[in-house]
Amino acid sequence: MKKIFVSFSIVVLMLVLAACGGTKDKATGKDDSWKKVEEAKQLTVATSGTLFPSSYYNDKNELTGYDVDVIKEVAKRLDLKVAFKEYNVDGQITSVDKGEADLAANDFNLTGERKKKFILSSPIKYSFDSMIVRKSDDSGIASLKDLKGKKAAGEPNTNYMKIAEKYGAKLVTYDNATNDQYLTDVANGRTDVILNDYYLQKMSVGALPDIPVKILEGVYFNANFTGFLMKKNSVALSKKIDETLKEMQTDGTLKKISEKYFNTDVSVEPKEKIEESVSVE
Repeated sequence: MKKIFVSFSIVVLMLVLAACGGTKDKATGKDDSWKKVEEAKQLTVATSGTLFPSSYYNDKNELTGYDVDVIKEVAKRLDLKVAFKEYNVDGQITSVDKGEADLAANDFNLTGERKKKFILSSPIKYSFDSMIVRKSDDSGIASLKDLKGKKAAGEPNTNYMKIAEKYGAKLVTYDNATNDQYLTDVANGRTDVILNDYYLQKMSVGALPDIPVKILEGVYFNANFTGFLMKKNSVALSKKIDETLKEMQTDGTLKKISEKYFNTDVSVEPKEKIEESVSVE
């Protein structure tokens, strides 16, 4: 079986970061976020390398994935090289905040406190949230209310763990763990449930079919979209990124990359109507 290193811990981290300088030129006060990248001829990108199929290592030990390929194509069209820096979620956000990376590409969305300090590119992926449970007994869960008393797995401070806690689950935290560890722990009863993005869960469960877990059918919530995370005042860089993404959407490139990794086009809104919304703000 193909060994895939992934993590369910990446998406939707809610944390308040220490304040730091923006991307404005101190002498002129102007936004120089694009100027710095253009002059360096390089886009520095924070990612995880553990989030299948958005950012992970393939059998050839090459960093690949949906977010990785999309930002590579963006950089190519802007005549830039790409330098990837790998961190866990906290590290990715901190690296952008400190200016060590120009953006983060790792299935990020924008919620809560993060909105105060960061902006998101135009969407590259539309999705919604779901839960992974044991095949044998659905982990005793039929709705979000059934999370009370259950053991929810995830990385600390993520929005998914905050939702689980809101419904009374006991939190079992991991630090950038691989997907097989997450799924195996649910299967053997060490944990009961994983809350995360539907498409990431669908691909991960499909990649490890021997582990007896599944997505809880019909229990979907929080329609959302993800993009590339940048500092709030990196407006010039964001504009360049968005213009390029629009071109890629128009010429079908986003659809092509999406179908390569998700077997469907996640660059457009899904047909499923997700009406339930859970806020932890």
